[in-house]
Parts: sequence; C-alpha cells; structure tokens
Amino acid sequence: MIHSNGFFNHAQEDATTAFIPDSLIFDMDGTLWDNVNTYVLSWTRGMEKLGQNREITREELMGLMGKEPRVLLNRLVPEWSEKEQDRLFDAVIESYQELVPEMKPVIFDGVLKGLERLSGKYKLFLLSNCEKGGLVNFMNHTQTGHLITDYMEHGMNFMPKHENLKIMINNNGLQRPVYIGDTDSDSKQSALAYVPFIFVTYGFGITTDYTLKFDNFTDLVNYYLNL
Repeated sequence: MIHSNGFFNHAQEDATTAFIPDSLIFDMDGTLWDNVNTYVLSWTRGMEKLGQNREITREELMGLMGKEPRVLLNRLVPEWSEKEQDRLFDAVIESYQELVPEMKPVIFDGVLKGLERLSGKYKLFLLSNCEKGGLVNFMNHTQTGHLITDYMEHGMNFMPKHENLKIMINNNGLQRPVYIGDTDSDSKQSALAYVPFIFVTYGFGITTDYTLKFDNFTDLVNYYLNL
C-alpha cells in the first residue's frame, strides 16, 4: 500500500505510516463518483446547440477525465478556434445544468458513509478541475455540503490544480494535507504543490507515482480513522 512518489524516498517509507494529515482534500470525478454519462449527454447536447451533428462518447471522455477544460476542447475539437471552443464549452455547461435535476451518477461504494465518518476526525476539502458550480452540484446531490470545510473549482479562477491546491492550503492554514485522486495528472499536480498524493485505483486513471494507494473507499476511510 505504501509507495514512494518523490515526497518520501524508499528509505523513508516506514516513516509514512506515522504521517498523520490534518486535512484530506478530495478530487471529485473518479474519486467520489462516476457522472460521466451525464457529461456525455452534456457534450452531445452542447454540440447540438451549436448546430453540430456529433455524438460525444463515454470512451472519448473517459481518457480526458480530470483534465482542464481547454485540454478537453483541444482534444475533442482541435480544429476549432479558441473562441469557437469557448462557445461550445458554454453550451456544454448550460446543457449540464439542465440535466442536473435528472442526473443519476454512480456514487462509489462507501463514499457517503465514509465522508461522514472522516469528518469527525479531519477537515475535509474538495478540489476539482470542473467548471464553476460542479462541486456545488456534487454536494447538493449527495447532501454532503455540511461535511466539507472548503472547496475550489477550476472554473473559479481557471488556474491549474497545483496552484489551487496551494491557494486552498494557504487560505485554510493547512499544515499536513494530502490530496486524494485517481489519475496520473492528479499525482503530477500534487507533486507540483508538494502535497502527498493518495491514489484510489478504482477510478478513471492509472499511475505509478503515489504515496499510498487504496482499492476501495472503505479501506481508505478505515486507514485514516485508525491513524
């Protein structure tokens, strides 16, 4: 379960078991839930609103989960100008908000009960590359807002995840945070912010660069509650 990712070298691995964080910062997509089917519909409807007869597939989006919006746009419509891409993304977000009342995301096993249990010992935070309001939609849908101390979305300031990690840490006076996510991009962004990365293997990505890894959310919860 313990791995070296640049925060601790192999000689220090035994010491990681004694590292007790003061806060847990969670990614959303692929870490807490799978809402990709709603995103697929949002992108397809966004295309339709711009007069484009193109269906965006789950397979296309799965390889892009966790990326900043500009990265998604450059992969999905590389031939479009930045202005055209921006119009598409606005249409996608509008479509997503229309779908929110009827969306049926898959909340990963153990997440709802686990967040409640963890909140009794740690300050919990959310940080995602989603659009403004994306994390609010998650908290509203799962009724977990009262468990979350603070959150940051890429859509708030369009900064990369590692910069928003630093902002969140500074704003909340965190001393020993960890970031919990599911992709190699999450790992790299954590490293840039000098934050230990905790990898959940059940999500959308893979990485070999992590401090700890967990195969399910309940194991993660039990580990941190027993520190």
